[in-house]
Amino acid sequence: MMTDYYQSGDILKQYYKFHSLFYDSTRWSFLFGRYKIIQRCLKSGIQPDSILEVGCGTGKNLKVLTRDFPDSQITGIDISSAMLTKARNKVELSRVTLKEDYYESETFDQRTFDLILFSYSLSMMNPGWDRAIANACEHLKPGGHIAVVDFFDSNFSWFKRWMGVNHVRMDGHLKGELRKYFDPVDDQVKKAYLGVWDYLLFIGKKS
Repeated sequence: MMTDYYQSGDILKQYYKFHSLFYDSTRWSFLFGRYKIIQRCLKSGIQPDSILEVGCGTGKNLKVLTRDFPDSQITGIDISSAMLTKARNKVELSRVTLKEDYYESETFDQRTFDLILFSYSLSMMNPGWDRAIANACEHLKPGGHIAVVDFFDSNFSWFKRWMGVNHVRMDGHLKGELRKYFDPVDDQVKKAYLGVWDYLLFIGKKS
């Protein structure tokens, strides 16, 4: 299983080495809810001292997080050096720490963060998405929050197959696992493109 996990990560590194060239100019058209999940955290009264984004990519979310949480220390982790190169050009490195690594239990100390964000990253961790959720529970302080926005499901098999070509799993599998570890604060499924697919917005609290 671990071998499959790292092999999958190596494939994603190559995928994003190419896609980093045009990621920001194209992903706006279907990665819905990326800013909404941060707004929902604010509306939920979450005021974290420390934030981690897992799969931070080119840093678009990190830039918003530094604006909306001006007193927070922020960390972004990603396996793609090409994506992190883009991120370094966007964020204030005095406030944001960037880490190129796999997201494992031992990557950070336990009870390190108040808020952990997954933005369209869990659905690409195949295998490993369930372990990433468990790791987030370990890395959150008591009373900390997880925030997830991601692809959820589709009624169209052709669309699922196409997303699979792009390394995305859409089987409605994330919500149940998130609820195993976190008490829901905000739990919504939204439709995209008149219902071609659904995406998930989830905020949960560690008890």
